[in-house]
Amino acid sequence: MSARMTSSKSSLRSTRTIRTIASVGSCPDKKFVVKKTVTDDSDSTEVLSSTDEEERWKESAKTGDIPADYWNIQKLVKFIKAGNQTATIVALCCLQDYDLTTQINQLAIQDIGGLEVLVNLLECNDVKCRLGALSVLAEISINIDIRRTIVDLGGIPLLVDILNTQAIDLKTMAAETIANVAKVRLARKLVRKSNGIPKLVDLLDVDFVCKPGVELADMQKAQLNMAKAGAKALWSLSESKHNKKQMRKSGIVPLLGCLLQSNYIDLLVPVMGTIQQCAALGTYQLAITSEGMIPMIVKHLNSTNLDLKMQCSSALFKCASDKTARDLIRQAGGLEPLVSIAKDKNLRENKALLAAATGAIWQCAATEANVKKLDQLRTVAVLVQLLTDENDDVLTNCVGAIAECVKFQNNRESLRSAGGLPLLVNLLNGTHPPLLENVCKALKECALDPDSMTILEDLDAVRLIWSLLKNPNPRVQAYAAWAICPCIENAKDSGELVRSFVGAMELVVALLKSKDILVLSAVCAAIATIAKDKENVAVLTDHKVIYMLAELVHTTDDLLRENLAAAIASCAPFGNNTQELGRLRTVTPIVGYMVSNNPNVHRTVAMALQELSKDPQNCITMHQSGVVPFLLETVGSTDKILQAASAGCLQNIRELALRAEEYLLKQDM
Repeated sequence: MSARMTSSKSSLRSTRTIRTIASVGSCPDKKFVVKKTVTDDSDSTEVLSSTDEEERWKESAKTGDIPADYWNIQKLVKFIKAGNQTATIVALCCLQDYDLTTQINQLAIQDIGGLEVLVNLLECNDVKCRLGALSVLAEISINIDIRRTIVDLGGIPLLVDILNTQAIDLKTMAAETIANVAKVRLARKLVRKSNGIPKLVDLLDVDFVCKPGVELADMQKAQLNMAKAGAKALWSLSESKHNKKQMRKSGIVPLLGCLLQSNYIDLLVPVMGTIQQCAALGTYQLAITSEGMIPMIVKHLNSTNLDLKMQCSSALFKCASDKTARDLIRQAGGLEPLVSIAKDKNLRENKALLAAATGAIWQCAATEANVKKLDQLRTVAVLVQLLTDENDDVLTNCVGAIAECVKFQNNRESLRSAGGLPLLVNLLNGTHPPLLENVCKALKECALDPDSMTILEDLDAVRLIWSLLKNPNPRVQAYAAWAICPCIENAKDSGELVRSFVGAMELVVALLKSKDILVLSAVCAAIATIAKDKENVAVLTDHKVIYMLAELVHTTDDLLRENLAAAIASCAPFGNNTQELGRLRTVTPIVGYMVSNNPNVHRTVAMALQELSKDPQNCITMHQSGVVPFLLETVGSTDKILQAASAGCLQNIRELALRAEEYLLKQDM
């Protein structure tokens, strides 16, 4: 054995070992591992207690029930410590004859200090010793505590350094070990800091894998195994956003695209796993589309391997947030297998796959052409069958897909005939915020259908939606408020319905204190709808809604401007609200909204100005604020509502001007 290896063995208890074992209280067998954990964002110290399985093993140790393999493994570790080069190699080979995936055998190595020995062997010059040590580490590093120990012992830089060697077997085993250890956050950071990502990306550069059906030679099989190991390692590393960026800079995208053309399932699963992890970033979504990966992902979606199907579905779920990708999925025939997965009752227990497939359907349904294709596949009926699932992710994605589909009247009818409305209303009693958000979106669309609205009233859905305004999640509050609007507009007696809810309008007005723009916009839209009833606007006025609205007029957000102006237009006609809004100096800021490029803002602003212009002082303020040129432009709009409101405001301003001229003439006479 080389001097380097001997030197390494003599320093087994060196300062590289930083794990501290401390007995706690009067129970010497209860041990805690205290270690420093450095994350991508900050440093933190965590205390890790031994697992329940370890505790059970310790109890069995007291009663002498330790299996013989435990002691045999420890003897082999002693040979590795004390033996010469040949003995070390033999002991490492014998060690691999045991099942190192069981925890008691892993503990046998750990308890006698075997991890320190194995990590030290990574620095020796003998290839066989390094390969033997790596083979053991690759197996036992499935244990989370062992992963952390390898990191603490400084194993990451050593593993990355092995990736520089020419030996394919060494690089393969090093990558396999990194794949396991990199499930620890600190390890992912250390691999990046050690410049290991470009080296792992290089392992994927295997051209012959792109030629399916060709029988591989021994050397090619070794390279294929190396590519598999590299893909697994990169899959683990892609949990980190910083690592994803480094992987893209290292040229991983075209290599992944090439490997997708392979037929080797063992390779395709980690490759697709890496792709779906990276697809969370917009830059990768664009790259995946431009590299032509979508058709290949759809092809593998038809695989019989469930892990591969799940990774493909998840990748499509993330990529389909882009319209181009959605079109490519449809053109590649991806909607059919996605719906088939959702329809297959044999896959109902595979929640990860079901959630990924329904999520992809949800995102794809954002395109009208895709919805038409989904209609042909009777997708709404399939999704309704999943509304009784107990998994929150599956439910969220199913309801999200339904919300997109029911934007079209034929699907509202399909949902109603399939008995989906009672199931959706029942989900309003849940607590998962993304699910509640999507349910509100779906019911908002359903409320536009008179027949569906009748069912929703019978199910007391409006009250349940209104109660979500108390939910602490801002997005749930916002989409509940959006859903209230069509419910009120299409209810049989909307004014009485709103007043029947105790404290309902007070709750709505209170939400105008929110700091969330989406919540404020939705609540203003709800107020604009509620205030169309005279008795309701009287109650809102008593709750000081005018003062609350006036405080928001200086916003620069177009969505809030649009709905705030609509709320002011609805509330202004009651009592002296028009004069009060003028006194609160809301007119000039509202006139300023006309510079927006959003025609929806122009419409509601013109409606608000028409109401405000009924007060002479407000007319003067508008004229001084330069509103006339804007109104002269919008009065020629093709939008009839905008046109009429602009004309009405101009008429009020002109009438005031005429009265002023008549008054001056009388004074002169």
